[in-house]
Amino acid sequence: MLNQDILDKLEKIVGSSRVSWQQVDLVTHSFDATQRQCMPDVVVHPTTTQEVSQIVKLANEEKIPILPRGAGSGFTGGSLPVRGGIVLVLTRMNRIIEIDTDNLVAVVEPGVVTAHLQRKVEQLGLFYPPDPASKDFSTLGGNVAECAGGPRCVKYGVTRDYVMGLTVVTPTGDIIQTGGRAIKNVVGYDLTRLIVGAEGTLGVVTEIILRLIPQPEARKTMLVAFTSIEGAAEGVSTIIRGKVIPTTLEFIDNSALSCIRQAGGDLGLPEHTQAVLIIEVDGASDQLDPQVARIEELLAPLGVLEIRVAATQEESEAIWKVRRAISPSLRQLNPHKFNEDIVVPRSRVPEMIRALEKISAHYNVPIVNFGHAGDGNIHVNVMVNLDEQGMRETVEKVLKEIFETTVALQGSVSGEHGIGTAKQPYIAIELSPETLGTMRAIKKALDPHNIMNPGKIFPELNPESPLPLLENSAV
Repeated sequence: MLNQDILDKLEKIVGSSRVSWQQVDLVTHSFDATQRQCMPDVVVHPTTTQEVSQIVKLANEEKIPILPRGAGSGFTGGSLPVRGGIVLVLTRMNRIIEIDTDNLVAVVEPGVVTAHLQRKVEQLGLFYPPDPASKDFSTLGGNVAECAGGPRCVKYGVTRDYVMGLTVVTPTGDIIQTGGRAIKNVVGYDLTRLIVGAEGTLGVVTEIILRLIPQPEARKTMLVAFTSIEGAAEGVSTIIRGKVIPTTLEFIDNSALSCIRQAGGDLGLPEHTQAVLIIEVDGASDQLDPQVARIEELLAPLGVLEIRVAATQEESEAIWKVRRAISPSLRQLNPHKFNEDIVVPRSRVPEMIRALEKISAHYNVPIVNFGHAGDGNIHVNVMVNLDEQGMRETVEKVLKEIFETTVALQGSVSGEHGIGTAKQPYIAIELSPETLGTMRAIKKALDPHNIMNPGKIFPELNPESPLPLLENSAV
């Protein structure tokens, strides 16, 4: 517990109504989508950059851990206060400051909910593409911290591709601006890209400049059922190689389809369906049918059982309902879920799927695969019962082998969920000691007292913090 003098100083900065150390508030901000809980000492709700700066300066002077937090919807423990301290909740900094239709730019605060911004800009005929599954409640500040992605990344890219500039409070409390509104900007180091994806370990983002694009005129959704998982996996690279770039290209394997059926979902798929691709294309209305026809032509040799093309918004929604039904249905297999967002070059998705099947069979552990296969991002769900003797040790072996295989196929252990605490034990599989040393040097230079979201990404910076297996509820 922080002493009363610190609490009084925090109340002086933001007012007593926005500082709490009541048990209910501490518990509310002690967890995210993982099953681990870490209690903070105090919860503070700033509303301005100046308030954030003063709070961080106090924390730096007193060497108090400080944790920037949005909606707390992350899947890797990135928002857990593993060393206690101050949870800095940014959800009240939720203004859309400006939408500049001349320059296709939006200026927002970090507490803006992603879908809220998307709806606002779409009313003006504009488009903000990044669409994490949590977009209806996750905040843009959290999206920046994790470099969030989503199904549309295959065509439009991830959060970092749309962040033009930031206002950041550094770990010492200074206020800096990175990037700006100009499309071309090569003055000095690219601090914007350094901060995006840093998981709140290098500063607190208090304002974001985002690039917008014109809204596509129309979109069309299709579902393709295959006789084999192999055919669907091959279909991913076949489409891209055929010079068609869909908006989304989602993969669902037979284990996921079986879970949906067991949960009572009526998929209406052909009897022998082993895998599904959900594909969406967008653009000018007269371009959609030729894209759909080309995709049908490319996939035909790969064991297609059915191609369902939505003619209405209702039919499109019915197709996406299959995708959304997966995560809630997975508990049909086992009570505990470990969702890993691995990513490989999309041409190697078939190899990765085959490897996952072998790992599943070798350890006799169900592994369900689905996700954004168009950009190689597969959500690998290891479904187990941790009450079984030795299962925790088995899961550790399974996860390690999954990550080692991913990196061997020139992939990454995380495509969009980040490292947080959950993947600390595995980061060295991908990054060399020299690379990790450079990252640690940057962290040390910017955060000499290691107060800013400590205990994340680098396990060696937090040796006293336990690293249990973190179950999660990723979708």
